Order: sequence, then structure tokens, then C-alpha cells
Amino acid sequence: MKTNTNIVLSKSELQERRRHMVYRILPVISILLLIMLWLAAASGETSSFPSPMDVYERYIKFLEKPIQKLSLFGHIVASLKRVLLALVISWVLGISFGILIGWNKKANAVLGPIFTAFRAVPPLAWIPLITIWFGTGEFPKVLVVFIGAIMPVVVNTQAGMSNVDQQYLDVGRVFNANKRQMLLDFAIPSALDAIFAGVRTSASAAWMVVLAAEMLGGRSGVGFLITRGMDSGDLPLVLLSMICIGIIGAILAIAMQLIERWVCPWTVRKSN
Repeated sequence: MKTNTNIVLSKSELQERRRHMVYRILPVISILLLIMLWLAAASGETSSFPSPMDVYERYIKFLEKPIQKLSLFGHIVASLKRVLLALVISWVLGISFGILIGWNKKANAVLGPIFTAFRAVPPLAWIPLITIWFGTGEFPKVLVVFIGAIMPVVVNTQAGMSNVDQQYLDVGRVFNANKRQMLLDFAIPSALDAIFAGVRTSASAAWMVVLAAEMLGGRSGVGFLITRGMDSGDLPLVLLSMICIGIIGAILAIAMQLIERWVCPWTVRKSN
């Protein structure tokens, strides 16, 4: 019986290893397929789609002749600065406001309808008004990104605080916890999953909004590079900027996942 048990365990371990191997291979296959589609789209005789070599040559040219006295890395940093500043402000204010309307019924009754009305307005719809009020400097771009980033934070935080498991609150009452302790020691920790879901969503939303804001008005940033490429018919520059957008977006998503695993390690156990 022991031998059979060991055989069964070894088979299960082998299947698990094969499964992990497949999960590692599939992303590589998807990237190779994407590259093959790219080559196929650029190989036509009448195709104007840039090839990988065209994009690489445009990158080398970018190194030799920066745009607006900024290298490609400089434009990426300019966009990231706007995003990170807006994210920090939106996380602080969004989590605080979400906790307020999610935990306090009176505050939700007064402020909830106002937030719901503003939430229905897309962030890019604010650009004309913000441009009229504040011009086209750095502050208007950060403000637009802030508007786009704060919405998912507030929504998820409010949902997490509104749906706190009653068992946690009952435990707090058993230990005679006051209202402050109930909030800080029981409600907020139990809502961390939802809060970080909003934080993760806000990061991707902020990255998309800043690109749109830079395309509509700006002298630096990856969004500005796309506009520059469109106006000058420089399609390799447009595609190079799009590749940078995808890479930076993936890095932001991975960073948010790592932060969530560090702050909320139990989410990893749930997924496993």
C-alpha cells in the first residue's frame, strides 16, 4: 500500500510540474504569435505598416536625435511622473472618501448621490473645462489623471466597507471595541482586498488617461510622441510609442500585484 501511495503522489507531482511548464510556455507562444502577425502585416507589397526593423531603426534615430530635447526614456519618465503624482493623491483621498461613505450611512446619504453623478462623467470629458480653467501646463494633466484614477478607488473602497463580514464586527463587540477600534482594527483590514482591487484598477486607468491628456496637449510624454508621429506621418514612431505604452502598463500591473501580495498575502492563498 505504501508503494502504491508513493506512485500516486509521484504521478500527481509530475502532472503539477507539467501544468506549471505549460503555463510558462504559453506566454512565450503568445508573444511569438504576436510577432508573426506583426511580420505578416508588414510584409505586404502595398502595406504601410512598419516592420520590426523599421521600429528598431526609428529607436536608433531617436537616440541620435531626441524629440523636444528628451530621449525616449525621458518622455517615459515625464508620463510616469504625472501618473505617480496623481495616483498618490487619488489613493489618499479616494480611500479616505470611500471609507467615509462606505462606513458612515449619513455621509453616504449626503455625498453618495453627488459622487455617483460625477462618476458617470468620463475623465476625458473634463479636459475642455480643465483646459479653459487652467491652461495646458502640468497641473491640468495631473488633474485629469487624478479624476480618472480616483473613481475606481472610491467605488471599490466603498463596496469593501459596505460589505464587511458581520462576523468580524461581532468579534469586535465581544471584546468591547469602540467605534474607532471597530473601524481601524476590524472593518478596514477586512476590506483590504476590495481596496487593493481599486488601487490596481486605478493604476491602469491613470496610465491610459495620462496618454490621452498628453495627446490633446503637451510637449513631453509618450502620448505626445504618438501625436507627433501622427502629425508627421512617422508611423514607426507611433508604433514604438505604443510598444513602450504596453511594456510600461505591464510593469505597472506587475508592481501593483507584488504590492498587493505584500500587503494582503492571504489573497495569494485564496487564488491557490
